[in-house]
Amino acid sequence: MVAELTTFAFEGIDAKPVKVQVQMVAGNPAFAVVGLGDKAVSEARERIRAAFAAIGLDLPGKRIIANLAPADLPKEGSHFDLPIALALLMEIGAAPRDAAEGFAVMGELGLDGSILPTLGALPSAVAANALGLGLICPAACGPEAAWAGGDAEVLAPVSLIQLVNHFKGTQILSPPKPGDLTKGTTMPDLREVKGQESAKRALEIAAAGGHNLLMTGPPGSGKSMMAARLPGILPPLSPAEMLEVSMIQSMAGMIEGGALSRDRPFRAPHHSASMAAMVGGGMRVKPGEVSLAHRGVLFLDELPEFSPQVLDSLRQPLETNDVIIARANAHVRFPAAFQLIAAMNPCRCGYGKASGQNCGQGPNCEQKYQGRVSGPFLDRMDLAIDTPPVTALDLAAPATGETSAVVASRVAAARQAQMDRMADLKMGEGPVDQGAIVNAKISDAALEKVCQPDEEGAALLARAAESLALSARAYTRSLRVARTLADLDGVDGVKRRHIAEAISYRRRDQQGMPRSAAKPVLRSNKASF
Repeated sequence: MVAELTTFAFEGIDAKPVKVQVQMVAGNPAFAVVGLGDKAVSEARERIRAAFAAIGLDLPGKRIIANLAPADLPKEGSHFDLPIALALLMEIGAAPRDAAEGFAVMGELGLDGSILPTLGALPSAVAANALGLGLICPAACGPEAAWAGGDAEVLAPVSLIQLVNHFKGTQILSPPKPGDLTKGTTMPDLREVKGQESAKRALEIAAAGGHNLLMTGPPGSGKSMMAARLPGILPPLSPAEMLEVSMIQSMAGMIEGGALSRDRPFRAPHHSASMAAMVGGGMRVKPGEVSLAHRGVLFLDELPEFSPQVLDSLRQPLETNDVIIARANAHVRFPAAFQLIAAMNPCRCGYGKASGQNCGQGPNCEQKYQGRVSGPFLDRMDLAIDTPPVTALDLAAPATGETSAVVASRVAAARQAQMDRMADLKMGEGPVDQGAIVNAKISDAALEKVCQPDEEGAALLARAAESLALSARAYTRSLRVARTLADLDGVDGVKRRHIAEAISYRRRDQQGMPRSAAKPVLRSNKASF
């Protein structure tokens, strides 16, 4: 006879079904685990042996073979302990043969027979639900798994003996309740930022349309301060987005006590971050910063200090909204639909030529410093603004700007307009992807339908594309920003004024040309707008 049950192997946040088969045959006593498992899987034998001893059982004096099928699918992690142990209990008659019928199983065993928490409880519960199965998982993971919803049952035993007693009917396990929905921390208020009105306007546009934003200015001009206030004006995650983000956090071990949050992720890695830390990878592939920022914000402070290779590794995720990590025997995909916010000084001395201060780094300091960031990377920034130094008068004056709540209400209204518009376009084609409704992420096909400017706006954009030598990407991104400006104004069509403001946020070349200003700036030998 062969005892068989279901567990999962992870590829990114996808849980792939794995059949655990345990058989005892005659021969010299041995315990073999086969099926392309890593070191943690092969060590399951000793953990199971110790856990059995803790509950008063010995392994039978036969040859035990545990097979993890399909055998060509790589398997990593300690969560295979419990399914192998339960199948072995069924094989030796210590648990009913139909004990795990209708359930998938995951969990790590302690030497004392306890069931320890593992990564991936939420993706496992979602996958089990899709297969019409319940889930047996560690007690510490029960509140997390319960968030998967559906009609499938979740069992969360504390120990192996408790699970055996439940199957024998001597002890009943109650299904766990979902963890708390946390409200998140109190965000700093945008009203506290004094001066920088044009930068705050750009921050609102970025929040409304999910656009990438680059802030350039001297130290102390408020770049990091404004970036920290962006989460306070973003709308909360929808239920579908929250589940998707939480599945990534589950694979990263970031969910404590099953508590989930509707706050959008905000990740701010140090500029010493490696490529594996940024995009994911490692010996056992884990999500990187771009995936942990999925449906949220990735903030890169001191942009030129990041390794050029690390920055250029972000170019593909910014376009495709995912990361595919290639290995010799597998390709692992993690979602990475993030909004990029970056801040940088104009040069190494911190002030640049525009400040009028003498630079001790030489005449080409600004050009060399900003040249550390590649042109194709900068081309993916929808908005580029300068943040001039804040004067003493601004700092001494009382705060009079708008609060984050007021700005957030306008952002929410603009996002709702985008959602309604996409729902109309997708009518009859199934549910709308909540993450693909923002103007920065809509498809090219939808862009042609919703971002067409009026006649004057189209003519202005054509002249600007020629005068500023805009790439095709910069052209379409300017259209996307203009669409967001129209949404903030509450109008259906994209007007000339929206095109003009959108173009004013495009970054100019680094040959002495100014970047964004109050109005578009063209080369002197070209016609004005």
